[in-house]
Amino acid sequence: MREEIDLIAVADGVEVYLEDTGPLEAPAIVVLHGGPGGSSYALREGLEEYLDGFRVLYLDQRGGGRSPALPEEPGLFTIDALVGDLSHLRDHLGLDTWCLLGHGFGGLLALDYARRFPQTAERLVLINPWTNFPWLATQLYRASLGLRGLADQADEPKVPEDGVRLLQEAFAHVEPKAAFDRLMFPSQHSRMEYEWVAEGLNIVGADTPGRMFVLNGLWRLDYTPFLLEVHTPTTVLLGSLDGTSYPEAQTITDLVGGQLELIEGAGHYPWIDQPYAFAEALQSALHNL
Repeated sequence: MREEIDLIAVADGVEVYLEDTGPLEAPAIVVLHGGPGGSSYALREGLEEYLDGFRVLYLDQRGGGRSPALPEEPGLFTIDALVGDLSHLRDHLGLDTWCLLGHGFGGLLALDYARRFPQTAERLVLINPWTNFPWLATQLYRASLGLRGLADQADEPKVPEDGVRLLQEAFAHVEPKAAFDRLMFPSQHSRMEYEWVAEGLNIVGADTPGRMFVLNGLWRLDYTPFLLEVHTPTTVLLGSLDGTSYPEAQTITDLVGGQLELIEGAGHYPWIDQPYAFAEALQSALHNL
């Protein structure tokens, strides 16, 4: 299989790591990992077999994964900057259009790219996307209570829109990873399988992107009002057991007018929990490309 690995200059001297795979003449799909500050490594390990026959672009977003580290300057880490990088990347590759496949935080980037560059976004495939961060903070707050044996106190917080306050309270008592794990993984088996894949990356990614996005107010962002401006054909693949996106992500298809594929029994990484149902849902989403 064809594979080209390179650092691509996108804007203001910033470079991003890219794995360009598959037939050049095939429909192009850019894969947008979660985070902020993650890597496309685990997504390639999980999705590659399902995307056979496409030209697939596995991108490590600026400052994260295997892309070069950047200074701790909040202005370098904004939604506008990451979406701008995608536009520069598409121009660099000479692509008129492409499909965007976003997972978690990457789903937000796919949506905002389609909102800003609708002529070049052919289709969106969103896997357990994150768009309402105050809601996600509320979920993490509840998860922290559950981990402390206080689930009976997990009523709706008085100020749910203040995501930062909720996170501070949640993470004052439990490790962030423990709270996320409680929401993402329906079983210890799926958690261990994902960690086994992620450990194969064998790098320690910088946490600069995540910290800079906190400073930029990410946890106060509810993208819901902007969904009305997205008109690209969209499919949301949603694991029924993913506490970081279900049921909130159903709002996306309600407002965009897209297709919802609910994968029963799946968490944040549905290809691990329900591979056959996930394969069927993904093929349905991509059949027009």
